[in-house]
Amino acid sequence: MIRSELLQALANDNPDLRAEDIEQVVDIFFDEITQRLAEGGRVELRGFGTFSTRERDARVGRNPRTGEAVNVPAKRVPYFKPGKEMRDRLNSD
Repeated sequence: MIRSELLQALANDNPDLRAEDIEQVVDIFFDEITQRLAEGGRVELRGFGTFSTRERDARVGRNPRTGEAVNVPAKRVPYFKPGKEMRDRLNSD
């Protein structure tokens, strides 16, 4: 699902809301998650999952085209851990 499909699904489920209002809510939702992660925090959505960040150490990588060694700096990357309810729904038969 892409962002426009999410907005359309929300609009279909909430015909009393204007499209601009739905878009504003989605923007605020994702901006708040991003801001919290940028501050080093985590976001827990019960029944869905938890967003957090993980540290990656500096390393020496390889350029796939030339095979040349490239220094890759240390960085933080986003991490998502699905909640139990989501895992159960994904694995139910």
